[in-house]
Amino acid sequence: MPCKLLNLCEYETHKLVRIQSARLGSLKWTFNGVILMFICILMFWNKEYQEHDYVVSSVTAKVKGVAMTSLPDVGDIVWDVVDYSGPSQGKNSFFVVTNVIVTKNQRQGKCPEVPPYGKVCWTDKDCVKGFWDQNSHGVQTGACVKFDVKQKTCEVSTWCPIETKKTPPKPALLASAENFTVLIKNNIRFPNFNFIRRNILPEMTDSYLKHCQFNRRTDPWCPIFRLGDIVQEARENFSEMAVEGGVIGIQIKWDCNLDGFLRNCLPKYSFRRLDEKESNRTLYPGLNFRFARYQTEKGVGERTLFKAFGIRFDVMVFGKAGKFSIIQLIIYIGSTLSYYALTTLFIDWLIGTSCFSKEARQNYSEKKVESVQDRQQCILCVSFVDENHIRVVKRSHRKSLQQVKPMSVHPFKDDIRHLSAMAGVLQKGHSIDKQPQALPRPSRPAWCLCGCCLPSTHPQEQLCCRMNRGRCITTSSLFEQLVLSRPLLEAVLLYREPLCELTEGEQWTTAMRHCAYNQYITWRFGAPPRESLPVIPSCSVWRIREEYSSQDGEYTGMRPRRTTSPQSSPNT
Repeated sequence: MPCKLLNLCEYETHKLVRIQSARLGSLKWTFNGVILMFICILMFWNKEYQEHDYVVSSVTAKVKGVAMTSLPDVGDIVWDVVDYSGPSQGKNSFFVVTNVIVTKNQRQGKCPEVPPYGKVCWTDKDCVKGFWDQNSHGVQTGACVKFDVKQKTCEVSTWCPIETKKTPPKPALLASAENFTVLIKNNIRFPNFNFIRRNILPEMTDSYLKHCQFNRRTDPWCPIFRLGDIVQEARENFSEMAVEGGVIGIQIKWDCNLDGFLRNCLPKYSFRRLDEKESNRTLYPGLNFRFARYQTEKGVGERTLFKAFGIRFDVMVFGKAGKFSIIQLIIYIGSTLSYYALTTLFIDWLIGTSCFSKEARQNYSEKKVESVQDRQQCILCVSFVDENHIRVVKRSHRKSLQQVKPMSVHPFKDDIRHLSAMAGVLQKGHSIDKQPQALPRPSRPAWCLCGCCLPSTHPQEQLCCRMNRGRCITTSSLFEQLVLSRPLLEAVLLYREPLCELTEGEQWTTAMRHCAYNQYITWRFGAPPRESLPVIPSCSVWRIREEYSSQDGEYTGMRPRRTTSPQSSPNT
């Protein structure tokens, strides 16, 4: 469509097909009702009418508890929060020692390396002075010394005696740490809504916090947790986990609704183990680190080495807040309107199945779908006297029209006006018993099967009236009466132009010839398929031209163009 200023004042809309059917109508409204119910449930369940913002948070933790352990060669040790908290574990994490291996009275000196980390040797030549690797406890001195009664290892400069025990004691020495408590303080903010909240709720008093302890059933919002309860909520056994240590995740989820009287913003706590607990599935199970306590004995520096096993608790905060937004509601409604197209798709599919008769499916398809052909192509339709359907083909510039394969096949549709005209002819007593004799052409082309066609150099004119050999349609008595009859053709011309003067001459002959072409098309094609051009067989064209010939004997032949009605003739 050309771009014009007046096009801005035009409006285009879709063409609709309305089917009067109680069954399809009730089915449509049932489906639309189900879709509407689904949209509403989804909207309220997921709060699609809200604008959302994600949480920004900070976490601090304070552990409380005291334990006493009795260590061999060390004695009783009291562990308070400074002792068992260990070094900083990073943001939003805290650590609690649950088990230890102690190596007492280490001094700087020389001692044999411990197998399997130390190289087993026989002489000093087997040891390299100054050598060390990532598994060594110290730097080799180059001497091969006795480790025990059975073997020798390379001597190293290090803290002696070297730690030899590798397996942590069972049960864990600080198993009583399960009774320690931790206060978790979580401050959150939703920037888009300027909303601030913390997990110590406004209604919580100082006296309440001194006595409360988290319990999922009786006190689910208390921010003070017993370590044993945390591990139990993660479906683990504290006594078993305390031996080698591990990692526990504390998840705080904020799902806040900030809409008026529905306002609700409370934390939900959940717990799970984050590390792999099975020793046979990992090379380094649990969690441990080393630290030392230094002292001076008779002017010599000493230390007590502790290999501490424990549980690290990682606090992870998730959440979002929602608040009503008219813009989000409009966007959601607009995005869900497309769901109603499912009703149309389903009913269209249903009509195309065997639930409806073939005639009903074809009638609906013709009403709903309007085919528009490419203007660069010429779509033709042909009708053979020995077939009861019409073929739609593409025009070919190389192959004769007789040999072109059809694009589609359509049933023949009678033209009511032509049937009425024929009935009028019969009522007037016209005889149709006479059998016209069509003379065979002396130079019959190869594509002719009736023997009455003339050669043509144009592929679109190389068409016979038959698909198989047999009698020509021009020998039919109806051809004489419906196509060539002068009284009938004159009556048709007067019907179209009541005041025209039928005086013989070149103009009269041309009008009669064109009317004969249209009579043949109406007779043999009825109502041709839309956007297609009916083609008259060569034998019929030349029979009409013989009856109503041009004075100069010149004819333009077939001119491929689109027709708007069955009466439009492609031949002149």
